[in-house]
Amino acid sequence: MKKYILIALVVLSIIACNKETASKNKVYGESNKMDVVATIGMIGDVAQNIGGERVSVYSMMGPGVDPHLYKAKAGDVARLSDADLILYNGIHLEAKMGDILEKLSQTQNITMVSHVIPEDSLITVEQAHDPHIWFDVSNWIAVAGAIKDALISTDPAGIDVYQSHYDTYVKELQDLDNYVKKQAHTIPQDQRVLITAHDAFNYFGRAYGFEVRGLQGISTVDEAGTGDVRNLADFIADKKIGALFVESSVSPKSIKALQAAVINRGWNVTIGGELFSDAMGDSGSFKGTYIGMVTHNIDTIVSGLKGEDK
Repeated sequence: MKKYILIALVVLSIIACNKETASKNKVYGESNKMDVVATIGMIGDVAQNIGGERVSVYSMMGPGVDPHLYKAKAGDVARLSDADLILYNGIHLEAKMGDILEKLSQTQNITMVSHVIPEDSLITVEQAHDPHIWFDVSNWIAVAGAIKDALISTDPAGIDVYQSHYDTYVKELQDLDNYVKKQAHTIPQDQRVLITAHDAFNYFGRAYGFEVRGLQGISTVDEAGTGDVRNLADFIADKKIGALFVESSVSPKSIKALQAAVINRGWNVTIGGELFSDAMGDSGSFKGTYIGMVTHNIDTIVSGLKGEDK
């Protein structure tokens, strides 16, 4: 694997150097779209909404893909090398692509979208910054601004298009933020406890008033031990929490083991539904958009914690 990464980095260097001069003279439009590569779908969706017909967006990590574990493939290297603009989250979300992204930053047009979030606003878990910034919609509004700026920097002639699309999309994000707050407040404060497979929802909890507990850490690379299961099961049984939630990009095995441990303690906790954490839903569906992902999550959480039939 190390040998492959080294070869990939060398190839990237050669291609990028040959491409750098030519890319400066590109003119974009509907007949010659800007080639944008995003690492995760949530970033790609924002880029598409703002870029519109002037961009062609490819998201490397699709539905059900865990970015914490994702390793770049040979086809990814080619796409990244040919891209006019590369967008990635950063904060070690794409950890196993770190070497390639660092190398690309020396020659390619690449933007780490999380740079707009002040460091003192980042949540620290286990001495590391939590990368799941998109679950506070106000953070994602700031990220939309960073993506708009990256598009304009790459294609100054499209500034009016990008600004117009951005203004429209930010209004939709503001409506989404208000909707999540409204839904969250239908649950009494002392019942707003969210238990998931890994610590992806800390920004959500801070923004919308939920206590959040994840069985694994902020990265799915971390595995839950028997002590983690035991301690969390005790907490759930003591607090009489009604529901646990599985995640689309994480195996449900650990949550089902946690559910069994809670039931063994005399409390009948249910699986409240499946949440999208590190990846969106199927492409072409509402759940396959950032707005649809967040809407589905809050509706599922509210329904699950209230014990409503789904």
